[in-house]
Amino acid sequence: MKNREHKGIRWKIILLFILSIVASIITVFILLLFAFNSANYPIPRKILKGLDMTIGRAPIVVVTGLILFIMFFFIFTQKRIRYLEDINMVLKKIAQGNLEAKIPIESNDELGQLAENINFMAEQLKTSIEEERKAEKMKNELITNVSHDLRTPLTSIIGYLGLVANDNYKDELTLRYYVDIAYSKSLTLKKLIDELFEFTKISYGGIKLNLEKIDLGQLLEQLVEEFVPILNEAEMEYRLTSSKEKLFIEGDGSLLVRVFENLLSNAIRYGKEGKYVDINIKSEKDKAVISIINYGETISEMDLPYIFDRFYKVDKSRSQDREGTGLGLAIAKNIIELHGGEIAVYSKNGRTEFQVKL
Repeated sequence: MKNREHKGIRWKIILLFILSIVASIITVFILLLFAFNSANYPIPRKILKGLDMTIGRAPIVVVTGLILFIMFFFIFTQKRIRYLEDINMVLKKIAQGNLEAKIPIESNDELGQLAENINFMAEQLKTSIEEERKAEKMKNELITNVSHDLRTPLTSIIGYLGLVANDNYKDELTLRYYVDIAYSKSLTLKKLIDELFEFTKISYGGIKLNLEKIDLGQLLEQLVEEFVPILNEAEMEYRLTSSKEKLFIEGDGSLLVRVFENLLSNAIRYGKEGKYVDINIKSEKDKAVISIINYGETISEMDLPYIFDRFYKVDKSRSQDREGTGLGLAIAKNIIELHGGEIAVYSKNGRTEFQVKL
């Protein structure tokens, strides 16, 4: 197939070369035939006489034929020459940074293939530049967000410990209060640093999956039982629904537990009004589908597309969970994608569902 493609333009040039020779020979002969003005001779005699004149005036015929050959060859190849000029012009635009420039594909020979490859190269270059810019922007945002989120608890710690260090408290009760706040803020700071480290490790290939056969129903049943004290404290209950047959997947149990812990914690935190957390497990074609549903304040359509972005917090989480890192759902998304799965969120009419497909 490749050889046949490479022969395309060669054979076209050879064909144009032959056509130019034939056209120039025929034109010379016709010119000489018309130059013979004896109207008394019949057509066959005129042709013979024209041949005699061609042989007798060989130098003139050769020069004339050569000129005509060049002219015809130029005419026949004009389209290809113009196409090469178009390719050259687009290449100059690309070299100047205009990656939107495209060469029209006018043939299926080597020139067409060249144009297609140049277009593909420009598109890939454009994509690479956009990804590089996006990565740079994300890095700057990461630094900004980390600096802000680290500074907030650290400022409180320094402030309260400063009061203690300067003996700026009334009694032991006040001292204990200041120390408790500093300790609480220290735990928040540690949690942020741990989650940031975990997010970086998972996101940039610093972790390997320890795959094993997992019974999803059993995993989630054990996990949700551990959340019973937290559910009781929030005056909530869980409802676990599973298909009759057991669903097994190949996955890293500890990492998947991290995902479902995060989703259950969010469901409890933001679904207290609904009193229930529903966990549904079912099979769908060749996938296991796990849904964790809470009934509370709806996430706005404006927030939904960004819910899995790192450090992103919807308005309600800013008001209810000021100490949240905004990394939990980003970590969950990365873990699920490491398993080749999908995670999505749907929120409407007071019902919010996080759906995981594995």
